[in-house]
Amino acid sequence: MRPNRVAHRAGAAAPPGPRLGSEILPDMEFVELSLRYLHLLGFAAVFGGWLTALLSRRFNINLAMLYGIATQLATGIVLYGLAGGDANHAKLGTKFLLALLLAVMIVIPWWKKRRTVAAGHFWAIGGMVLVTAGVAVFW
Repeated sequence: MRPNRVAHRAGAAAPPGPRLGSEILPDMEFVELSLRYLHLLGFAAVFGGWLTALLSRRFNINLAMLYGIATQLATGIVLYGLAGGDANHAKLGTKFLLALLLAVMIVIPWWKKRRTVAAGHFWAIGGMVLVTAGVAVFW
């Protein structure tokens, strides 16, 4: 149902019918929670892929890391768009910058088909994943 768009006089009671967002909110809340869940799955894929490579003692980029960072970037951008004007722009800008740097650090070696990356590069990916999660939780 569309909200009643008829203007009413100051001091008069609000027009009857659903207010904007009252019937839409449950659906949008489900969409936002689903996107947040996918965003967390993207983090789990990046960190899990990194941890798997660490435990196997091969400093390589794997598909879990690649798909995880793509998922995080895509869902993060959509979640930022849904947040509207109430968003903490400094926090989300910092998270976007970190995710973009992570994407570059993960995608470039994948495109160049490198078997392994330098140890510093590998440890920087793991550290940036943890810093990004820390910014999301503690800021």
